[in-house]
Amino acid sequence: MRKSMIAANFKMNKNIDEAITYIKEFSTLVKDVENIDIVIGASPILLYAMKNELKTDKIELSAQNVHWKDSGAFTAETSAKVVKSLGINYTILGHSERRQYFCETDETLNLRVKNALNNDLKIIFCIGETLEEREANKTIEKVSTQLKEGLKEISIGEMKNISIAYEPIWAIGTGVTATPEQAQNTHKEIRTLLKEMFDQEIADSTRILYGGSVKPANVKELMSQEDIDGALVGGASLKPESFIQIVKFN
Repeated sequence: MRKSMIAANFKMNKNIDEAITYIKEFSTLVKDVENIDIVIGASPILLYAMKNELKTDKIELSAQNVHWKDSGAFTAETSAKVVKSLGINYTILGHSERRQYFCETDETLNLRVKNALNNDLKIIFCIGETLEEREANKTIEKVSTQLKEGLKEISIGEMKNISIAYEPIWAIGTGVTATPEQAQNTHKEIRTLLKEMFDQEIADSTRILYGGSVKPANVKELMSQEDIDGALVGGASLKPESFIQIVKFN
Protein backbone atom coordinates (compact mmCIF):
# COMPACT_ATOMS: atom_id res chain seq x y z
CA MET A 1 0.00 0.00 0.00
CA ARG A 2 1.49 3.33 -1.08
CA LYS A 3 0.90 6.28 1.21
CA SER A 4 -0.44 9.31 -0.66
CA MET A 5 1.65 12.46 -0.96
CA ILE A 6 0.42 15.95 -1.74
CA ALA A 7 3.28 18.36 -2.42
CA ALA A 8 3.21 22.11 -2.98
CA ASN A 9 5.65 23.91 -5.22
CA PHE A 10 5.66 27.63 -4.49
CA LYS A 11 8.09 28.21 -7.39
CA MET A 12 9.47 31.80 -7.23
CA ASN A 13 6.60 33.17 -5.18
CA LYS A 14 6.14 34.67 -1.68
CA ASN A 15 8.32 36.91 0.44
CA ILE A 16 9.43 36.08 3.98
CA ASP A 17 6.38 37.57 5.71
CA GLU A 18 3.98 35.86 3.30
CA ALA A 19 5.71 32.50 3.75
CA ILE A 20 5.61 32.77 7.55
CA THR A 21 1.93 33.75 7.51
CA TYR A 22 1.19 30.84 5.19
CA ILE A 23 2.94 28.22 7.30
CA LYS A 24 1.24 29.45 10.48
CA GLU A 25 -2.22 29.35 8.87
CA PHE A 26 -1.74 26.09 7.00
CA SER A 27 -0.38 24.34 10.10
CA THR A 28 -3.71 24.89 11.85
CA LEU A 29 -5.61 23.50 8.85
CA VAL A 30 -3.84 20.12 8.84
CA LYS A 31 -4.47 19.23 12.48
CA ASP A 32 -7.01 16.57 11.59
CA VAL A 33 -5.22 15.23 8.50
CA GLU A 34 -4.03 11.63 8.81
CA ASN A 35 -2.30 9.05 6.60
CA ILE A 36 -0.97 11.43 3.98
CA ASP A 37 2.46 13.00 3.49
CA ILE A 38 2.34 16.77 2.99
CA VAL A 39 5.39 18.50 1.51
CA ILE A 40 5.87 22.20 0.75
CA GLY A 41 8.64 23.22 -1.65
CA ALA A 42 9.81 26.82 -1.46
CA SER A 43 12.63 29.10 -2.54
CA PRO A 44 15.78 28.42 -0.48
CA ILE A 45 15.77 31.92 0.97
CA LEU A 46 12.38 31.19 2.60
CA LEU A 47 13.11 27.77 4.04
CA TYR A 48 14.91 28.83 7.21
CA ALA A 49 12.12 31.19 8.26
CA MET A 50 9.44 28.62 7.40
CA LYS A 51 11.24 25.89 9.32
CA ASN A 52 11.42 28.08 12.42
CA GLU A 53 7.66 28.66 12.29
CA LEU A 54 6.74 25.03 11.64
CA LYS A 55 5.17 23.60 14.80
CA THR A 56 3.70 20.37 13.41
CA ASP A 57 5.20 17.11 12.20
CA LYS A 58 2.42 16.76 9.64
CA ILE A 59 4.23 19.02 7.16
CA GLU A 60 7.65 18.52 5.60
CA LEU A 61 9.51 21.32 3.84
CA SER A 62 11.43 20.86 0.60
CA ALA A 63 14.09 22.61 -1.41
CA GLN A 64 13.23 23.16 -5.06
CA ASN A 65 16.65 22.09 -6.31
CA VAL A 66 20.12 21.15 -5.05
CA HIS A 67 23.54 21.11 -6.68
CA TRP A 68 25.68 18.02 -7.25
CA LYS A 69 28.49 19.35 -5.02
CA ASP A 70 28.30 20.12 -1.32
CA SER A 71 30.25 23.36 -1.75
CA GLY A 72 32.38 25.26 -4.23
CA ALA A 73 32.42 28.03 -6.82
CA PHE A 74 28.79 27.59 -7.89
CA THR A 75 27.26 31.02 -7.43
CA ALA A 76 23.52 31.06 -6.61
CA GLU A 77 23.22 27.27 -6.40
CA THR A 78 21.75 25.47 -3.39
CA SER A 79 23.80 22.95 -1.42
CA ALA A 80 22.12 19.71 -0.37
CA LYS A 81 24.38 19.67 2.67
CA VAL A 82 23.10 23.09 3.74
CA VAL A 83 19.48 22.10 3.09
CA LYS A 84 19.89 19.05 5.30
CA SER A 85 21.58 21.13 8.01
CA LEU A 86 18.36 23.18 8.23
CA GLY A 87 16.47 20.04 9.20
CA ILE A 88 14.77 19.87 5.79
CA ASN A 89 14.38 16.38 4.37
CA TYR A 90 13.16 16.83 0.79
CA THR A 91 14.15 18.35 -2.50
CA ILE A 92 12.41 18.60 -5.85
CA LEU A 93 14.67 17.74 -8.80
CA GLY A 94 14.17 17.84 -12.56
CA HIS A 95 11.21 20.20 -12.71
CA SER A 96 10.46 21.05 -16.34
CA GLU A 97 11.07 24.74 -15.69
CA ARG A 98 14.60 23.88 -14.55
CA ARG A 99 15.10 21.76 -17.64
CA GLN A 100 13.58 24.34 -20.00
CA TYR A 101 14.86 27.65 -18.67
CA PHE A 102 18.08 26.68 -16.89
CA CYS A 103 19.43 24.04 -19.25
CA GLU A 104 19.41 21.16 -16.77
CA THR A 105 20.05 17.85 -18.50
CA ASP A 106 19.42 14.22 -17.64
CA GLU A 107 23.16 13.89 -16.99
CA THR A 108 23.44 16.79 -14.54
CA LEU A 109 20.18 15.78 -12.87
CA ASN A 110 21.64 12.33 -12.26
CA LEU A 111 24.54 14.01 -10.45
CA ARG A 112 22.09 16.10 -8.39
CA VAL A 113 20.09 12.98 -7.49
CA LYS A 114 23.21 11.20 -6.27
CA ASN A 115 24.35 14.12 -4.14
CA ALA A 116 20.89 14.61 -2.64
CA LEU A 117 20.81 10.94 -1.66
CA ASN A 118 24.32 11.19 -0.23
CA ASN A 119 22.99 13.93 2.04
CA ASP A 120 19.99 11.84 3.14
CA LEU A 121 17.45 13.94 1.28
CA LYS A 122 14.27 12.45 -0.10
CA ILE A 123 13.60 13.36 -3.71
CA ILE A 124 10.58 14.26 -5.79
CA PHE A 125 11.96 13.57 -9.27
CA CYS A 126 10.04 15.25 -12.09
CA ILE A 127 9.59 13.93 -15.62
CA GLY A 128 7.25 14.84 -18.48
CA GLU A 129 6.80 15.50 -22.16
CA THR A 130 6.02 18.54 -24.30
CA LEU A 131 2.82 18.91 -26.29
CA GLU A 132 4.74 18.22 -29.49
CA GLU A 133 6.13 14.99 -28.05
CA ARG A 134 2.69 13.85 -26.91
CA GLU A 135 1.16 14.60 -30.31
CA ALA A 136 3.98 12.61 -31.93
CA ASN A 137 3.24 9.66 -29.60
CA LYS A 138 6.63 10.04 -27.93
CA THR A 139 5.45 10.41 -24.34
CA ILE A 140 6.74 7.03 -23.15
CA GLU A 141 9.98 7.41 -25.09
CA LYS A 142 10.59 10.76 -23.39
CA VAL A 143 9.79 9.73 -19.83
CA SER A 144 11.72 6.49 -20.28
CA THR A 145 14.85 8.43 -21.22
CA GLN A 146 14.39 10.84 -18.34
CA LEU A 147 14.01 7.98 -15.86
CA LYS A 148 16.83 5.81 -17.16
CA GLU A 149 19.33 8.66 -17.46
CA GLY A 150 18.24 10.61 -14.40
CA LEU A 151 18.24 7.54 -12.14
CA LYS A 152 21.30 5.86 -13.63
CA GLU A 153 23.35 3.92 -11.06
CA ILE A 154 20.75 4.47 -8.35
CA SER A 155 20.35 1.38 -6.19
CA ILE A 156 17.18 -0.41 -5.19
CA GLY A 157 17.78 0.70 -1.61
CA GLU A 158 18.16 4.34 -2.66
CA MET A 159 14.93 4.21 -4.67
CA LYS A 160 13.02 3.97 -1.42
CA ASN A 161 13.81 7.68 -0.94
CA ILE A 162 12.60 8.75 -4.39
CA SER A 163 9.09 9.61 -5.54
CA ILE A 164 8.36 10.31 -9.20
CA ALA A 165 6.28 13.29 -10.33
CA TYR A 166 4.82 12.97 -13.82
CA GLU A 167 4.25 16.50 -15.10
CA PRO A 168 3.13 16.82 -18.71
CA ILE A 169 4.75 20.12 -19.66
CA TRP A 170 1.74 21.15 -21.72
CA ALA A 171 -0.38 21.06 -18.55
CA ILE A 172 1.87 23.04 -16.19
CA GLY A 173 0.41 26.45 -15.39
CA THR A 174 -1.81 26.38 -18.46
CA GLY A 175 -5.09 25.46 -16.83
CA VAL A 176 -5.15 22.38 -19.08
CA THR A 177 -5.03 19.12 -17.14
CA ALA A 178 -4.38 15.67 -18.52
CA THR A 179 -7.57 13.67 -18.25
CA PRO A 180 -7.56 11.13 -15.42
CA GLU A 181 -7.34 8.42 -18.09
CA GLN A 182 -4.34 10.06 -19.80
CA ALA A 183 -2.57 10.50 -16.49
CA GLN A 184 -3.35 6.95 -15.35
CA ASN A 185 -2.11 5.43 -18.59
CA THR A 186 1.21 7.26 -18.33
CA HIS A 187 1.59 6.47 -14.63
CA LYS A 188 1.01 2.79 -15.39
CA GLU A 189 3.69 2.89 -18.08
CA ILE A 190 6.08 4.59 -15.64
CA ARG A 191 5.46 1.82 -13.14
CA THR A 192 6.28 -0.75 -15.83
CA LEU A 193 9.51 1.12 -16.57
CA LEU A 194 10.44 1.06 -12.88
CA LYS A 195 9.95 -2.71 -12.85
CA GLU A 196 12.29 -3.04 -15.84
CA MET A 197 14.89 -0.74 -14.27
CA PHE A 198 14.73 -2.13 -10.73
CA ASP A 199 12.27 -4.83 -9.68
CA GLN A 200 8.61 -5.50 -8.98
CA GLU A 201 8.85 -4.37 -5.37
CA ILE A 202 10.19 -0.95 -6.38
CA ALA A 203 7.56 -0.64 -9.10
CA ASP A 204 4.83 -1.44 -6.59
CA SER A 205 6.14 0.75 -3.77
CA THR A 206 7.32 3.90 -5.58
CA ARG A 207 4.90 6.79 -5.34
CA ILE A 208 4.08 8.45 -8.65
CA LEU A 209 2.55 11.90 -8.30
CA TYR A 210 0.70 13.82 -10.98
CA GLY A 211 1.49 17.49 -11.60
CA GLY A 212 -0.10 19.87 -14.07
CA SER A 213 -2.88 22.30 -13.15
CA VAL A 214 -4.06 20.23 -10.18
CA LYS A 215 -6.78 22.06 -8.27
CA PRO A 216 -9.60 21.33 -5.81
CA ALA A 217 -12.04 20.68 -8.64
CA ASN A 218 -10.07 17.86 -10.26
CA VAL A 219 -7.89 16.30 -7.56
CA LYS A 220 -10.40 13.71 -6.34
CA GLU A 221 -10.92 12.22 -9.80
CA LEU A 222 -7.18 12.16 -10.45
CA MET A 223 -6.48 10.53 -7.11
CA SER A 224 -9.09 7.85 -7.77
CA GLN A 225 -6.84 6.35 -10.45
CA GLU A 226 -4.99 3.18 -9.47
CA ASP A 227 -1.48 4.38 -10.23
CA ILE A 228 -1.77 8.02 -9.14
CA ASP A 229 -0.42 8.29 -5.62
CA GLY A 230 -0.46 12.02 -5.10
CA ALA A 231 -0.04 15.43 -6.65
CA LEU A 232 2.62 18.08 -7.12
CA VAL A 233 0.67 21.33 -7.00
CA GLY A 234 1.78 24.72 -8.30
CA GLY A 235 -0.57 27.72 -8.44
CA ALA A 236 -3.35 26.11 -6.40
CA SER A 237 -0.93 25.61 -3.49
CA LEU A 238 -0.21 29.31 -3.01
CA LYS A 239 -3.30 29.93 -0.86
CA PRO A 240 -3.78 27.78 2.26
CA GLU A 241 -7.55 27.54 1.78
CA SER A 242 -7.08 26.16 -1.73
CA PHE A 243 -4.22 23.79 -0.90
CA ILE A 244 -6.00 22.29 2.10
CA GLN A 245 -8.92 21.33 -0.16
CA ILE A 246 -6.47 19.39 -2.31
CA VAL A 247 -4.85 17.76 0.72
CA LYS A 248 -8.30 16.73 1.96
CA PHE A 249 -9.32 15.34 -1.42
CA ASN A 250 -11.29 12.53 0.21
